[in-house]
Amino acid sequence: MLALAGSAADSVCPGTPGGRISTRAAADSCPARTVGRPTGARVGGNGTVDIDGKDTGLVITDPQNDILSTEGVTWGLVGASVTENNTIEHIEQLMSAAKDVGMGIFISPHYYYYYPTDGEWQFGGNMEVVMHDIQMFARKDPLSLEGFEGSGADWLERFKPYIGEGKTVVASPHKVYGPAANDLSLQLRKRGVNRVLLAGMSANLCVEAHLRQLLEDGFEVAVVKDATAEPRHPELGDGYQAALINYGYIASGVLTTAEVLAAIGGGVPAGVA
Repeated sequence: MLALAGSAADSVCPGTPGGRISTRAAADSCPARTVGRPTGARVGGNGTVDIDGKDTGLVITDPQNDILSTEGVTWGLVGASVTENNTIEHIEQLMSAAKDVGMGIFISPHYYYYYPTDGEWQFGGNMEVVMHDIQMFARKDPLSLEGFEGSGADWLERFKPYIGEGKTVVASPHKVYGPAANDLSLQLRKRGVNRVLLAGMSANLCVEAHLRQLLEDGFEVAVVKDATAEPRHPELGDGYQAALINYGYIASGVLTTAEVLAAIGGGVPAGVA
C-alpha cells in the first residue's frame, strides 16, 4: 500500500502520524517538507515507513569493486546473489532517483590499510579473517591514493558519476561490518536526516550491521531488499536468506526498489522489477 501526500486519495501528512487527510486542499495544508516531487510517501509491506526527500537519506554500504565487480575477490561467493537480485542495477536506480528529488546520498565505504595499520590485528571473526586473507578492500594507507584507481577498494565504475558529482557524502571507512567506528551517524544528523533507506553490500554482514547500529542511534531504517546481496557458502549457508529473516524482525520497513522508486519519484521506470 502506498499513499502520496497531496493526492486526492486519503494519505498521511508528514510529521503527523495517524493524521488522515482526504482532499487535495487538506493535503496542501501539510507542512512544506519535500525536496523534489512528492510531499512524502508512506510505504507499507513488511513494516511501514514514511519517505520524505528532506529528512530521508539513502545510505549505500560498500559500493566497491571487490564485492560487486566480476573481477572482485569475492565474486565467486556473491556473484550469483548479485546477479539474481539485479543488485547493481537497483543500487544505480536508487542513486539516480535520489539525485532527481534532491535526497541526500551517503556512502559508507569499507577500507583496510593493511600494513602497518590494519594488517597487524591479532584476531578476528570468521569472515573478517577471510577478508584480511584475501586482502579485500585494500588501500596503501589513509593518506595515499596510490594504486587506488580501479582497485578492489575503488567504486564500481558505473556508480562513479553519482558518488563523485560533488554532493554525495562519503563517510570515513567502517572497519569490520558496522558504522560504530565511522562518522556516518554524525554526517546524517548534521544534515537533519532522521530516516534512512539502506542498500548496498553485503546483506547479512555490513548492511545488517549498519541497520542494527543506525536503529540503536535512533534512526528509522528501511532496507531495500533487492538492492543488496550476500555470499552463498556450502557450509555456512545462504547469507541473503538469513539477512531477510532478520530484516523482517528488526527493520522499520523491508522494501523493494520498485516500491521506493514509486514513492520518491511518482512512478516506476520501465524495466524495474
